[in-house]
Amino acid sequence: MKIGYARVSREDQNIDLQVDALTIAGCRKIYSDKISGTTTERPELDKMMKHLRVDDTLVIWRLDRLGRSMKHLLTVAENLENEGIGLCSLTEGFDTSTTGGRLVFTIFGALAEFERNLLIERTKAGLASARAKGRIGGRPKTISSGQIDNITELSKTKPVSQVCKELGVSRASYYRLLKTA
Repeated sequence: MKIGYARVSREDQNIDLQVDALTIAGCRKIYSDKISGTTTERPELDKMMKHLRVDDTLVIWRLDRLGRSMKHLLTVAENLENEGIGLCSLTEGFDTSTTGGRLVFTIFGALAEFERNLLIERTKAGLASARAKGRIGGRPKTISSGQIDNITELSKTKPVSQVCKELGVSRASYYRLLKTA
């Protein structure tokens, strides 16, 4: 029996394309998760793995829907093979029940991991470049340097709660700013 698995990374993404392709491929049951591929706990994937039986075939739309890490993909494929279950990817066009399919699986798994690592490297390089140009990510500062100076002066003469109220900062911000002043 063909069992399908579909996954998207975020709740706002649409899974219909994958489900339609799996249905056309003849999957009788389709499990789906809306969760990042890097997350190790995927409830529907776990449920599906318990449901699979000997001579079943796990059908996925694309290899990266099953997992991002080559180690994880190889572990899943090995576990499936040990249980007598095939793995078929519609987009990459392989079936691990054949020798050639196992080879293609290994190659595409390595490429998916490579692509993910490139994305991470590009993101880190972009952030470093932005920092070098003086742009810092995160939430914008709500306190000006003048207010920081005021905090040190006001803290000498007024209680903490009054200073926080006057400057519109929380107690935690007050103490953090006092350290930097």
